[in-house]
Amino acid sequence: MKASCISMLAAGMLALFTGLPAQAAYPERPVKVVVAFTAGGTTDKLTRSTSEKLGQALKQSFIVENRPGAGGNIGTEYVVRSDPDGYTLIVDSVGPIAVNPSLMKLDYDPLTDLVPIVQIATVPNVLVVPPNLPVKTFEDFLKYAKSKKGLNYGSTGVGTSSHLSSHLLMQHIDAQDATHVPYKGADALNDLMSGRLDFMFATAPSVMGQIRAGKLRALAVSTQQRLASLPDVPTVAEKGFKDFDSGSWFGFFAPKDTPADVIATINKGVNDALPTLKADMLNEGAIAVGGTPEDFGKFTHIEYEKWKKIVEKLDTKAQ
Repeated sequence: MKASCISMLAAGMLALFTGLPAQAAYPERPVKVVVAFTAGGTTDKLTRSTSEKLGQALKQSFIVENRPGAGGNIGTEYVVRSDPDGYTLIVDSVGPIAVNPSLMKLDYDPLTDLVPIVQIATVPNVLVVPPNLPVKTFEDFLKYAKSKKGLNYGSTGVGTSSHLSSHLLMQHIDAQDATHVPYKGADALNDLMSGRLDFMFATAPSVMGQIRAGKLRALAVSTQQRLASLPDVPTVAEKGFKDFDSGSWFGFFAPKDTPADVIATINKGVNDALPTLKADMLNEGAIAVGGTPEDFGKFTHIEYEKWKKIVEKLDTKAQ
C-alpha cells in the first residue's frame, strides 16, 4: 500500500512537471544594442557588423539604436538603468567606460553597473588634417602647431580617446591655447574636411575612406605599433614621444545582474563571429580581439587605472 502511494505521488509530480511549458532559449525576441555615439562612427560600424553576425547565428534580430551625447554618457546610463534581461545591450568604448569616471561626476559607475561580455576590437587613433593645411609630415605639423595661435581640434566627445589624444599631444608640445571642439560623434569629420578644424585624432575606421580618397591626410598613429592598413604612417611614439599610447577599444556590455547564460550566449556568438570579420576589420584599421568576459573585465579595470593617471596628470577638465 505504501509503495503504491509513493508510485502514485511520483506519477502525479511527473505529470505536473511535464505539463509546464519549456523555457524559451535566449533570445526569443529582438535584442536592442545601444551605441552611445552617432551613426557612421567607429563604434556604430563595429556594432552593426557584429550585430548582423550575431543575428544570423542566434536566429534573432539585433537592432542597433544610437543614443549619442555627453561623451557617451547618455547612451551608457540608459543601458545601466535598463532591465537586466539580456534584451538591452551596449557596445561601448574606452571613453564612457574607462575615462569618464575620472573626468566627470557620474550618477553611476560603468565598471560595476555594467557587466563586460566580450571585447570586439582595439583601434588606433590617427592624427589627420585637411589637405589644405600646409603640412605634409608629422614634423611639419609640430612646427605648425607650435607657431600658430588658436588651433582648433575636434573630437567625438569629451573624455573620448580622440579628445585626450589631442590634449595629450598639445600638452607635450606646449600648445596650451589649442581649443577643443567636442562633437556628439562622427560629425566632427565634416568640419575637419571643410577646414573649420585644424586637426583631429580620429579612430582609424572612421577616416580610412577619407584618407584613401585624399580628403584627409594621415600624419601619425597614436598607438605604439604602426597600423597594418597604413604601414607608411609613423607612430607618435617613434617620433620622439616614446610613452605616447592612446588607442581606443570597443566591446559588448550588459546591465548588472543580467543572467550568466545570456552573457555566455553573447560571448560565444561574438567570438564565433570575429574570425569572419577579422580581415575586413583589419583593412579598415581595427584589430579583432575576442576572449572571455573575465578577460574583458580585467582589461577594463586596467584601462581605467591607466586613464585615471593620465587625467590626473594633465588636470584635464570636462569642457
